[in-house]
Amino acid sequence: MSKSVKSITSPKKFIVGQHLLKELCTYTKTYGDHAYVICDEFILERASQEASQSFEEAGHKSEFAKFNLEITQEEIDRHREAVRSSGANVIVGIGGGKTLDTAKAAAYYEHLPVVIFPTIASTDAPCTALSVIYNTDGSFDRYLFLPSNPDVVLADTAILAAAPTRFFVAGIGDALATYFEARACYRKNGDNLVNLKPSLSGLGLAKMCYDTILEYGLQAKIAVDNGVSTPAVENTIEATIYLSGVGAEAGGLAAAHAIHNGMTAVPSLHHAQHGEKVVFGLLTQLVLEDAPKEEVETVIHFIKEVGLPLTLKDLGLDEFREEEWRKVAELACAEGDTMGNMPHPVTPADVYQAIVAANALAEYYQD
Repeated sequence: MSKSVKSITSPKKFIVGQHLLKELCTYTKTYGDHAYVICDEFILERASQEASQSFEEAGHKSEFAKFNLEITQEEIDRHREAVRSSGANVIVGIGGGKTLDTAKAAAYYEHLPVVIFPTIASTDAPCTALSVIYNTDGSFDRYLFLPSNPDVVLADTAILAAAPTRFFVAGIGDALATYFEARACYRKNGDNLVNLKPSLSGLGLAKMCYDTILEYGLQAKIAVDNGVSTPAVENTIEATIYLSGVGAEAGGLAAAHAIHNGMTAVPSLHHAQHGEKVVFGLLTQLVLEDAPKEEVETVIHFIKEVGLPLTLKDLGLDEFREEEWRKVAELACAEGDTMGNMPHPVTPADVYQAIVAANALAEYYQD
């Protein structure tokens, strides 16, 4: 295939509504009559009670399995073996981004359709043809690029709005970087997440994502603080899950996510959410790009407005150790990661200096 080829890819179906868990079989029955459902621990009992009834009424089988906290190759293989043993012919993921990525990866290796049901709007993982795989110590291992997007993504706004606000806001943080990374990749004519060239429509979706969260993000955050779903929440969920996922996939990633991947090697940041670390990666990317002051201040004001961590201390860093952050910079520039989509060459030394500068800038604007 020509490397000049551009494309937009997305889930076959993206459905937004309420009470979708009780109707789960409605959305899986087209793909198979025996579902293997991978669930986060906190939703496992509820899912097995509410969703299993829909399978029973349709005369279909379902099996519910717990996700064991980290998406490693070993965890993927464990579920693959269980799928084969059960005879399931469709895989469902219910939970956070790592659970969903596990379901996508298992479905890919077993050549089965996959239905995705996010319970938190913390990342754009639900819609992408990508699984991010980690090592057992929580550090980044590799990207698993998938040949197709999920068959169905179900966004139940009642469940998503009822999740802790921190997860919702982390999703906003992940989405905040989408436009800036797609813009960098477009300027470089780099490779997007399906290994093709970034498209103008992909860049447009990424920009729509940015505009939507700036417009509705604060209103949505306040609504979620109070456990309710409003039109602002629905618009923000569409941006953080769909527009961010499709925009990142078609537009491409750049420094923000590469720096996030490097940051997974810092033990004291392991409790920070993906989107929270991506936000700091975005600040560092803006420093690397020498972005206009007005643009930087708009981003920083929004980060503060919705309550995202701004500085490394806010993220939970116990102490800044130069050797640790030089390692982060090296990992961010690793071959095959997305730092290569920056419009100009970037070295580990450049990244380290930008990290220090971004943190100092964040501290300056913190008050």
